[in-house]
Amino acid sequence: MSKPDEHVDIYDHVGPVLQSGALGKAIVSAIRDLNSDVLVLDRGAYLRILVRQRCVVTRCAIETHLGRPVRFPGELETIMSAFKGALQLSEDEAIWQFKAVVGQR
Repeated sequence: MSKPDEHVDIYDHVGPVLQSGALGKAIVSAIRDLNSDVLVLDRGAYLRILVRQRCVVTRCAIETHLGRPVRFPGELETIMSAFKGALQLSEDEAIWQFKAVVGQR
């Protein structure tokens, strides 16, 4: 897993914090497939994923990497201990988006 450069400003980055394991790694791989410039901080017990402005993952992409059907949403929430950004969930995808607070940056 990669570590961000200490000089990277992650203020406007969003994404989930996932428990490590087969499902977490499959979700990370799916996020890497669907987004550019993905930062993954591997903290051993958990993985923090950060993407600038908007992070998308689909049930189909996760299933491709996991090799089995995924209950979505549902299984995502069981291993997602936290997230950054506004989260939008459907039966087919999860989207984390950056929403600037008025008066900041």
